[in-house]
Amino acid sequence: MTASGHDGGQGGREEAAGGTITTRVPARLDRLPWSRWHWMVVIGLGTVWILDGLEVTVVGNIASRLSEPGSGLQITDAQVTGVAAALYVTGACTGALVFGWLTDRYGRKKLFLITLGVYLAATALTAISFSAWWFFLFRFLTGFGIGGEYAAINSAIDELIPRAYRGRVDLTINGSFWLGAMGGSLLSVLMLNTDFFALNVGWRLTFALGVVLGLAILLVRRNVPESPRWMFIHGRAAGAEELVADVERQVEAGTGRPLPEPDRAITIRTRKSTGFVEIARTLFRRYPRRALLGLSLFIGQAFLYNAITFGFGSILVTFFDVPTGHTGYYFVVIAFGNFLGPLLLSRLFDTVGRRPMISGTYLLSGALLFITAWMFGNGWLSATTMTACWCVVLFFASAGASAAYLTVSEVFPMETRALAIAFFYAIGTAAGGISGPLIFSDLTQSGVVADTVLAFSVGATLMVAAGLAAAFLAVPAEQRSLEDVAEPLSARAATASTPGRADG
Repeated sequence: MTASGHDGGQGGREEAAGGTITTRVPARLDRLPWSRWHWMVVIGLGTVWILDGLEVTVVGNIASRLSEPGSGLQITDAQVTGVAAALYVTGACTGALVFGWLTDRYGRKKLFLITLGVYLAATALTAISFSAWWFFLFRFLTGFGIGGEYAAINSAIDELIPRAYRGRVDLTINGSFWLGAMGGSLLSVLMLNTDFFALNVGWRLTFALGVVLGLAILLVRRNVPESPRWMFIHGRAAGAEELVADVERQVEAGTGRPLPEPDRAITIRTRKSTGFVEIARTLFRRYPRRALLGLSLFIGQAFLYNAITFGFGSILVTFFDVPTGHTGYYFVVIAFGNFLGPLLLSRLFDTVGRRPMISGTYLLSGALLFITAWMFGNGWLSATTMTACWCVVLFFASAGASAAYLTVSEVFPMETRALAIAFFYAIGTAAGGISGPLIFSDLTQSGVVADTVLAFSVGATLMVAAGLAAAFLAVPAEQRSLEDVAEPLSARAATASTPGRADG
């Protein structure tokens, strides 16, 4: 069955899998100028990272309060920053894999609505925790929803954003995690103030506010469409054509100028789903260098962020005698530096290029972290100067970490995109994000400077190693269509030949 690339079509009619279609949908999406429609996509999908930043930061900042008598929970500081943090990340890894597979099979839109619903329910139930096991269970389920969001949202964003803007948009959206972190820090300062809220009430209201924010995002997200790229590969070519035609009409009406003709078409064979064996073969036989790159980037950034960020409040309290209720002020400054990195550097990933910018941000942040560890070990830092050092380190590290998500979402074929994101996120985060908090919470709470220096040095080493991997393996994907960076498995040209090694 063949569908031409013209506008229009028959809406949601689903065609039989296995037919051949020729479409200009990818080229039509890529040649669009920036418009109000793209802002709607960014607001509806990208704001999930604000939720994740809010969740992670709130738990880190209220850890000491939860362990105090009268909080309503029998739990220790180490259990909050260690066990609960590890369970949150475990849930995120599991959710990413489960929902990543479902996203590639059933569509981006269905899953980014479901995953947000899971997050909302789990966060609401966290707020009414009455024992440690309840708190642990719903921290796991909150992570389960957030992990699913990473897979569903990153794949949808990259497939809807024009190629000229893909790098900067992806980095800025991923960097918005730190807007949530800033909000979480400020909320914790207010909610931990017993002049306003009782000891066992403030932290509960903090989680409840996360639910309110999530509900607002859900209202916007309902208007975000399915990915036309996913639609035409799954036998819904007519619906994809109609959707893109509607977007084109909106853009032309907004700009007052006609759009240029799309410059290319792609021919594919439709399919219902892609099996795990084919996905594994694609990632590790067809693109082994890209797979190694993805693992390196995610392991490096995951250890630094999931290990050190979870325990930053404890570092301030243990080594610099910062009152528990004041750690949020310091973290707001750090979070702002983290947000500025992707915001200010993201354009360079589309102009200077992926390889120099990814490798440069990883190498520079790793080197600066070594210097920070050395200064801390020599006793030269105060709470203020330590915060300043972290701002500089994480300005670059945040851009690099955001680029890890961009990389794995654009360098593999469309049929594997969501599960590829989920796989590398899960493996990298499991390596650094599950073991990291468990190890790091013990190191920082030991009160021994050398232990914390060791933890910093391990994080810096992994960042430098990932930077070196990017220097040799990063793909020059800037300004290129997703279909040029990695040809879809469904493309007729690919199915007509024997799959081989595609790295090079």
